Amino acid sequence: MDTVLVETGLANMASVRAAFARLGVEAHPTTDPARVAAAARVVLPGVGAFGAGMAALRQHGLVGALQARIAAGRPTLAICLGMQLLAAASAEDPGVPGLGVLPAPVGRLPGPGRVPQLGWNAVEAGPGAALLRHGFANFAHSYALFEVPAGWVPAWSTHGARFVAAVERGAVLACQFHPELSGDWGAALLARWLAGPDAPRPAHPPPPAAPPPAGPPSGPPVPGLRPRLVPCLDVKDGRVVKGVRFQGLRDAGDPVERAAAYVAQGADELVVLDVSAGPEGRATAAHTVAAVRAVLPIPLTVGGGVRSVDDAARLLDAGADKVGVNSAAVADPSLLDALAARFGRQCVVLALDAARRPEGAAGWEVVVASGRTRTGRDAVAWAAEAAARGAGEILLTSWDQDGTGEGYDLPLLQAVCGAVPVPVVASGGARTPAHLHAALDAGAEAVLMATILHDGHTTVAGLKAALSARGVALRT
Repeated sequence: MDTVLVETGLANMASVRAAFARLGVEAHPTTDPARVAAAARVVLPGVGAFGAGMAALRQHGLVGALQARIAAGRPTLAICLGMQLLAAASAEDPGVPGLGVLPAPVGRLPGPGRVPQLGWNAVEAGPGAALLRHGFANFAHSYALFEVPAGWVPAWSTHGARFVAAVERGAVLACQFHPELSGDWGAALLARWLAGPDAPRPAHPPPPAAPPPAGPPSGPPVPGLRPRLVPCLDVKDGRVVKGVRFQGLRDAGDPVERAAAYVAQGADELVVLDVSAGPEGRATAAHTVAAVRAVLPIPLTVGGGVRSVDDAARLLDAGADKVGVNSAAVADPSLLDALAARFGRQCVVLALDAARRPEGAAGWEVVVASGRTRTGRDAVAWAAEAAARGAGEILLTSWDQDGTGEGYDLPLLQAVCGAVPVPVVASGGARTPAHLHAALDAGAEAVLMATILHDGHTTVAGLKAALSARGVALRT
């Protein structure tokens, strides 16, 4: 059966294609309205801004083809921005009409949660759902529907307020989350959509191998964004490396093998940083990103050597879901504005390396070139400016703590978390579950880990078990 992806220039095409490939389906990109109208199955993925997405659909003459096939109930899947484009309008770009398939408008997520919402949140499927199930899905968005259109079966999630996580009607499914980045749960949803809502289901589930544990009956998970445990692969010349304070690098394995292992252990996300791309003036190897993407059903952030919008586009095309920018943004802060305008702030990560000021002076300053150059720029002020310009997430690395195993720089973390409205990822120095717990208590929404995993001190699953024992609610 012909499965096509609507190519708007604003989509995480590599992630979606890889997810379908893992299910044995080849999805073909197209901008041809006739093919969109005739295809057995159509996927409308997307990231970025509502207005730019609608402009791309109008440019390629795709509006009528999409409206007609959805009205006819033909198999169609809309993802993230794709779901928002089905709405009548969006508060993101007032005055820009959407496809109008969903008559309710799209609004901005309210506080007190950090926006954009990035990470794993609980999904509660509504009564009568044929495709949707309770579980955890990966979100990356600032806008959402808050009303269920008549005739559609919803799923719900909560971030600041209860919002519509997905809707289904027959063979049409629209997801605010990213099923292609939602692990086994998302892969199962894609498989059900491919089979269709009328596919035969087992009359009775197979009996459990062992009696279920005592406790309340299973139901929808507790709403709320979960902290993320994020392995980091520092890559040089196609190999994972690790050092102390960015120096003394040693080999730590193959990035694809490491990525697959961390996924199996329950990693929530993965970061790949080319530690030599910036200093050596060369771009991150796209083939490494593509190889990692092929085995990765969770979000991937890639950084190192991103100096332009074109550099970021190349990494997103190769399989990144977010791009990290460091030195180039320090040299030209307007790069953050340009990246957010092109790809949406949920794709833009400021990789901020900070060091304590010398000779006992208070505060922290930004360092670049793998820590070799001190800029004198105040790190907390730079984080706030970057968030205002368009960075949707701050990857905050303490140069002083990196690779030491002495724990994160908590005062630095607290200062940055207090200065920005976007998610902050703590990086540099973790060795024990207590270090991770302390960073989450200090305000981080995610914790980055390298040495603690690469050197075999523990596993992602072991860290999750230890944090759960401390009362931290994590994605299961």
